[in-house]
Amino acid sequence: MQTKRTIFGSKTLPYLLLLPQLAITFVFFMWPAAQAGYQSFLQEDAFGLRTTFVGMANYVKLMGDPQYLNSLNVTWIFAISTAALSIGMALVLAVAVDRMLKAGQAYTTLLVWPYAVAPAVAGIMWWFLFNPTIGVFPYLLDMIDYDWNHSLNRVDAMILVVIAASWKQISYNFLFFLAGLQSIPASLSEAAAIDGAGPVKRFFTIVFPLLSPTTFFLLVVNVVYAMFDTFGVIHATTEGGPAQSTNILVYKVYEDGFLSLNLGSSAAQSVILMGIVILLTVIQFRWIERRVEY
Repeated sequence: MQTKRTIFGSKTLPYLLLLPQLAITFVFFMWPAAQAGYQSFLQEDAFGLRTTFVGMANYVKLMGDPQYLNSLNVTWIFAISTAALSIGMALVLAVAVDRMLKAGQAYTTLLVWPYAVAPAVAGIMWWFLFNPTIGVFPYLLDMIDYDWNHSLNRVDAMILVVIAASWKQISYNFLFFLAGLQSIPASLSEAAAIDGAGPVKRFFTIVFPLLSPTTFFLLVVNVVYAMFDTFGVIHATTEGGPAQSTNILVYKVYEDGFLSLNLGSSAAQSVILMGIVILLTVIQFRWIERRVEY
């Protein structure tokens, strides 16, 4: 089978077609990233009138800051929990919808809707549901003698932000898992069923290994999502509290830069955060991808 190739009559046309995307990447990513990197080596006075070059002082200070180290630990817990919960729930829902003979499209449409909700709106919605005074879930938890209060309890606060962040991302993961399940030939499961394999064994020995490329892709996407796109959830629910228990790295960048006006430290934190995400992505592609079955 011969692969068709597109041949451009002009050598400049391919570059012109790429120019809009390259311009967007430069304006909205490369330029701000370069500015943040430059700002991380500077320090301004309390009134913002004088800027001093301090070299690596902002980075060194961060490595000895207990609050920043706490944000690192909180971010790991939050990112792993959010990715695990959103991917796990999406897989369960995708398997359930894939087994439906009727109304599968209706369920798919309904399950996709939450992805259109803004992170801040999702955070506010779950904040109301878990509000100790007027929320439904604290009322139900009180029936089993559990006093829910995410404003005072560190564990409750982490559970709240993880649920709020995961709920929005489940729809995105669900679509990819459903597409992956529908692309698996039914003959493979039927052959295993004839050999005596039960539904659970068929899933873990045939279906799930064939979903490994999709799972790997979603793992990368969800880690990046938890690191960067969950600012609105944190700001709408806990604002990093109580006692810095939900103050993830991206929210600490906002606190130090926009509230405390420590622009040098905030820029250094953003550079470190970007480096962490790039490092995690490289590790995932180098280590986890080797165990992916395509």
